[in-house]
Amino acid sequence: MKTFIAIDPGASGGLAWTTTDIHSVVTASTPDTESDYVDLLKDIYEASKVEGDHLTAYVEKVSGFTKAGGHQPGSAMFKFGFGCGVIEGALRALGIPTIYVTPQKWQKHFSLGTASKCGTKTIWKNKLRAEAQRRYPDVKVTLAVADALLMLTYAQAQENQ
Repeated sequence: MKTFIAIDPGASGGLAWTTTDIHSVVTASTPDTESDYVDLLKDIYEASKVEGDHLTAYVEKVSGFTKAGGHQPGSAMFKFGFGCGVIEGALRALGIPTIYVTPQKWQKHFSLGTASKCGTKTIWKNKLRAEAQRRYPDVKVTLAVADALLMLTYAQAQENQ
């Protein structure tokens, strides 16, 4: 069996994980602290080992950016980068193979169009959330976990090719 973890890093992101049984999906919003994040990844890792599963992480490959007009301070970008480093460090320390995938690549898999053609970021995010809810009707899909759920679907599709 395989266990996949899909991670949408950042304060408003989340995680989704499952075994190859698509009906056993678990989600979590980004933990409050770096320590909580590491503990969660360790718990997922340990559970996969008990089950004898092979564990692979798919992490959204993100880059630093500033919002239009420079409204995001450098300190926010630093905090985001630090958080991404914590995630990468924990995955490496646990020996979890990690695949980085750009948002454009995993989003293209769903043929929903592009964010730039959607009008606003809110409309695009709600479109992604609706797609995740359609695919996972038994899961409470929030904006925090929607991307992670879709990345999880993408991960499983890549592994089953």
